[in-house]
Amino acid sequence: MKTIQGPGIFLAQFLGDTPPFDTLNHICAWAASIGFKGVQIPTWATSYFDVQKAAESKTYADEINGLVASHGLTITELSSHIIGQLVAVNPAYDQLFDSFAPESYHNDPKARQAWAVQHLKYAAKASQNLGLKAHGTFSGSLMWHTVYPWPQRPAGLVNDGFTELANRWLPILDAFDEAGIDLCYEIHPGEDLHDGITYEMFLEKVNQHPRANLLYDPSHFVLQCLNYLDYIDFYHERIRMFHVKDAEFNPTGKQGVYGGYQGWVERAGRFRSTGDGQVDFKSIFSKLAAYDFDGWAVMEWECALKHPEDGAREGATFIKDHIIRVTDKTFDDFAGTGPNKELNRKVLGLGI
Repeated sequence: MKTIQGPGIFLAQFLGDTPPFDTLNHICAWAASIGFKGVQIPTWATSYFDVQKAAESKTYADEINGLVASHGLTITELSSHIIGQLVAVNPAYDQLFDSFAPESYHNDPKARQAWAVQHLKYAAKASQNLGLKAHGTFSGSLMWHTVYPWPQRPAGLVNDGFTELANRWLPILDAFDEAGIDLCYEIHPGEDLHDGITYEMFLEKVNQHPRANLLYDPSHFVLQCLNYLDYIDFYHERIRMFHVKDAEFNPTGKQGVYGGYQGWVERAGRFRSTGDGQVDFKSIFSKLAAYDFDGWAVMEWECALKHPEDGAREGATFIKDHIIRVTDKTFDDFAGTGPNKELNRKVLGLGI
């Protein structure tokens, strides 16, 4: 068995204009000071990290690694979630998702998509230059507006949608394969890959691509009423990244999964700071250890109530306390007899 690495922290929700959140150097010093051992860097945070430069210059990548290491930290992975979203955008969402791209690509969906694809290819090479193993992203969505089939979906829509989604991602997956990096989709509402079934349909369309892997985040499954422990049993061979994020689902006679268009505090399902929600992390860490997951446990803070700095400080301790240092021996070894063929035959009643 292998021991999970951690605690790590996803920096996306902590980006800011004032210290200690304004530069990669400052935020790494802060993360280390509260107990984190690794940082997950969002590739869209251009003031922190230049993904194209890291792809084209091993020297720059080494400098970034050195800066992070100077604080006693490791880069866990890069993340391109909001860029991956732009690989597949239904026109109904064009204006909303334009904000995920530079202004020069606004009102030009084709150019925006091409920019996103190139960004992901840079992320593959940058990850290779940084010596990483995995990369996190979203799948984007062509069909989310039809997730509840009313009006009835036209025959063949889902098949055609996944065929197109696969065609858009295959060149990117091949780039990650060439770089030796696992591309890990965070299974997430709003994406065409939002549960196990949709992931399997996509996997079939990309011919079981070896790099089409998973970022496991149980919080999204709590809000979908999906069994997040069974999910590990089904997909553990494909889980290469892990976000430690909590959530709670408290339906009432007035509100359920869809949330009634309410804000996060008023929703039946809402994200919580790590340890404050309903996720059974003891069982999750146990299952991942049993399945030899040796990646990073990375805290992602998204809480409707608690201050992010308090959530981060508590999250570092929470992850540290949940990581299982796996055993190298069996508890009843003291009573073992060692190999003995003659004894085995006697116990089996086979004589000598």
